[in-house]
Amino acid sequence: MTSDPQTKNDVDALLVQQFAGKVVRKDLTKLVKEGANVPTYVLEYLLGTYCASDDEQTIREGLETVKGVLAENYVRPDEAEKIKSKIRERGSYKIIDKVSVRLNEKRDVYEALLANLGVKDAEIDTRFVKANEKLLAGGIWCIVTVHYFFEEGSKRSPFSVADLKPIQMPNMDMGELFEARKHFTTKQWIDALTRSTGMEPTVLDERTLWHLLVRLIPFVENNYNVCELGPRGTGKSYVYEEVSPNSILVSGGQTTVANLFYNMSRRQVGLVGMWDVVAFDEVAGINFKEPDGVQIMKGYMANGSFARGRDSISASASMVFVGNINQSVDTLVKTSHLLAPFPQVMIDSAFFDRFHAYIPGWEVPKMRPEFFTNRYGLITDYLAEFMREMRKRSFADAIDRYFKLGNNLNQRDTIAVRKTVSGLLKLLYPNGEFDKEAVRQCLEYALETRRRVKEQLKKIGGMEFYDVHFSYIDQDTHEERFISVPEQGGGKLIPDGPMNPGVLHTIGTGSGGHLGLYRLETQITAGTGKFAVSGIGSSSSAREALKVGFDFFRANIARISGAAKASEHDYHVHLVELQNSGATTSITLAGFVAACSGILQKPLQGQLVVLGDMSLGGNIKPVENLAGCMQLAFDCGAKRVLLPMSSVTDIPSIPGELFAKFQTSFYSDPVDAVFKALGVD
Repeated sequence: MTSDPQTKNDVDALLVQQFAGKVVRKDLTKLVKEGANVPTYVLEYLLGTYCASDDEQTIREGLETVKGVLAENYVRPDEAEKIKSKIRERGSYKIIDKVSVRLNEKRDVYEALLANLGVKDAEIDTRFVKANEKLLAGGIWCIVTVHYFFEEGSKRSPFSVADLKPIQMPNMDMGELFEARKHFTTKQWIDALTRSTGMEPTVLDERTLWHLLVRLIPFVENNYNVCELGPRGTGKSYVYEEVSPNSILVSGGQTTVANLFYNMSRRQVGLVGMWDVVAFDEVAGINFKEPDGVQIMKGYMANGSFARGRDSISASASMVFVGNINQSVDTLVKTSHLLAPFPQVMIDSAFFDRFHAYIPGWEVPKMRPEFFTNRYGLITDYLAEFMREMRKRSFADAIDRYFKLGNNLNQRDTIAVRKTVSGLLKLLYPNGEFDKEAVRQCLEYALETRRRVKEQLKKIGGMEFYDVHFSYIDQDTHEERFISVPEQGGGKLIPDGPMNPGVLHTIGTGSGGHLGLYRLETQITAGTGKFAVSGIGSSSSAREALKVGFDFFRANIARISGAAKASEHDYHVHLVELQNSGATTSITLAGFVAACSGILQKPLQGQLVVLGDMSLGGNIKPVENLAGCMQLAFDCGAKRVLLPMSSVTDIPSIPGELFAKFQTSFYSDPVDAVFKALGVD
């Protein structure tokens, strides 16, 4: 899907031809934006009005006009007093500013706050407020005619709003867009969409383009919940701040239920009722003043409604969470989970289960100048209106035409995958003309982004979320295809085939309280019976556990082999924490089995995990959290598992389909465990 530079002009020509008056050269946006701090959609509204042409002369003249409009009418905060003076002297003046409105109950009038002008109590007619409700929730950019009339002794402001025009497209002809889309190939349309958001597709790889597309799904899909965490500088919040006047970016920090959902005293719906997308920047800093804030958000994300007082209120705003990951992804995958940047009050499996997708922000490159396009794209306001209109449609049933979802997807997973597929199809094939391969591409990406959420839930919530092996079935061939997440990489932790003698994998609870996979590596040389341990840091209890296993080995080696003499060798045992979960103490039995394998110079069976533990006297201890251990073993690539007989009673706690994945053996005592591990009947 990565674009060929040669097709650039083709896409340009198609855009100018099919969307006359609705396209703009994106380098013009950059050119003007550097001198005026206005949102992109405001700038492009003006550029689309005056520069919608491929004629250089027209563009140059239009550019001068736009610069003139901005110079004359755009209010820079540092020149606010100068503009106020102009309004006073002339009696009336047209400005471009961000306008928000509040109701002054004492005077029963609406008052406008003109952000850059610094006027906070300009009277505004009710008809403007009724026509643009977003004025009451965060404000919108407008072309405003401000009047000035001073009346001595009056308590009202001399400033008033005489006329107001939101900087938005006046109408949207979807039929025209559907028809125009037919002239583009899928690749060309992706290029057009990408350029419309200001990015250059020819320098980005295919996966990155998909990630950028998914950032747009909240604009086309109602009640779509998505998170994107990644390094700084990858443009995570840009699209929600600049690309559409229908989204609002809530900067990280304290927020309230009244602001977000419903103000009881004013009986007024909050941001979720006024905007299509509510995006939270810097998720680490999100903090509700009210203790029930997260609970209300949880309910809203599940079903698009919330209860305040006696009323149940519905809204369709999508929720987006973006933030930074401060560690490497590899480290987070091994030591914690990929949702760790969220504040502690939100680290709740039920809350995260409401996420429909998790965009891997670490796969998006940091923004560099060459990533921004100089080619033509749709003006962002037209793009925003197109996306808004697509919210009225649904392609969620497209999957059923060609595919079935695997049995590991529960109801929430199914809804999430359907929503993501629907959103991608709306963006790529708004006219509804797509084939089986198009649906397959969208489905595989949707399964991956939802599985990423589920993998983190498994780490937070345990066995409740064991079913992460997502798949789909082709209705024609009945072939089942499983979808993995690239960063997990768990399947490679236990290699295929037999390993060296003395090497063994086991699972235990680490010092951090989480289950982890461990590898014991035993080196045996000629010597006098000395025993050394490494890889356990300062954990004296782990050292003691291995020492107990070695003492049992020394006392019982004759039961394993009459020829082996423990006192004729030196032993070095190294513990490898494969998931950085801290040293474990459940390694006495594993240490004994590894030492026997080493002295016999016989490797254990391939892809085997040995579970269970023992005391110095050889008494077997059952496995703690057997279901969790089995799930982790499977995720790490194990095909065989060795269990103590005392754990048989816990087998019903393991889901049947998970237990069936393994070749399972049972041992009754430590010596039996050695023979079973070596594959000796």
